[in-house]
Amino acid sequence: MRAAGRGVRSAFPPLALALALLLLPPLAGLCAAASPPAPPRFNVSLDEAPARRWLPVLRHYDPDLVRAAVAQVIGDRVPKWVLGVIAKVVAEVESLLPQPFTDEVRGMCDFLNLTLLDGLLVNLAYESSAFCTSIVAQDSGGHIYHGRNLDYPFGNILRKLTVDVQFLKDGQAVFRGTTFVGYVGVWTGQSPHKFTVSADERDKGWWWENVIAALYQRHTPVSWLIRTTLSESENFEEAVYKLAKTPLIADVYYVVGGISPGEGVVITRNRGGPADIWPLDPTCGAWFRVETNYDHWKPVPKTDDRRTPAIRALNATGPANLSLESLFQVLSVVPVYNNYTIYTTVMSAASPDKYMTRIRNLS
Repeated sequence: MRAAGRGVRSAFPPLALALALLLLPPLAGLCAAASPPAPPRFNVSLDEAPARRWLPVLRHYDPDLVRAAVAQVIGDRVPKWVLGVIAKVVAEVESLLPQPFTDEVRGMCDFLNLTLLDGLLVNLAYESSAFCTSIVAQDSGGHIYHGRNLDYPFGNILRKLTVDVQFLKDGQAVFRGTTFVGYVGVWTGQSPHKFTVSADERDKGWWWENVIAALYQRHTPVSWLIRTTLSESENFEEAVYKLAKTPLIADVYYVVGGISPGEGVVITRNRGGPADIWPLDPTCGAWFRVETNYDHWKPVPKTDDRRTPAIRALNATGPANLSLESLFQVLSVVPVYNNYTIYTTVMSAASPDKYMTRIRNLS
């Protein structure tokens, strides 16, 4: 996460980092007390009316806890002038946002006794602050692995609201994702035997001003497009095209992994389209791509360099030793893993049953 004043820097020189990685125990061998816990898993049926889809999830949570999270995020992330502007035109904003998501938000608001304004604002506010590290990589056998840390400042409450969701059609799981209760988008997801996706925030300034302008052009929220892509795209290539070309309300980095050798890419997005496409190139030695919250062709700020430690950890691991377990360990190296990390997910679309999320920093 890129947080003002965080200033965490890696203390690991390359050799020490390699030794630290070797000393980390395999994830499968961790004792139950030491292993980070998995979030609750729920099914959300897309065959249900949008306003009712999330009720099976909401019924498991204290409404006061969810309302407290909504109030905290809005209070911290939404400027007062935005509250005033959207409050005056909330019905119009609702009509501009794509379905079925707005009806899902309305159904959540009705259940939680929230205003539609609050429901829409919190879903937009999450879009502005999803700082993270994403990695897509290929092992020496051509298998694709994808991992991410999602960092956010409200960990005390959001860790309690993190969930894995299986989305069902005709009673069958068609894709899954990790999200927060009260939020209809996903920043991390997998379409089994097709592709995986994560997104990292890309802040070019004037975020809310640009979002409001984009809403009136009927652009799509970043995390809502991930859900649409997971639901509709049939393969890696289709997913990359949709994520690269669909107009968005904000800039973002999309990271996509497939099921065949070479199927991994970082898409640097402007609101209107791609600014850059950065694929894996294993034949030339580029067997991984690391994306944090900065354009890959530019240096990262010294006060927020998660890129360099991640690259060092991956090189210390090597493609011959790459697995979901070793990728989890890479994502556990400080400061890739930091005090703001809410959850870590590792996944491989070719082995969808191994999708794994762990909630971090609970102590």
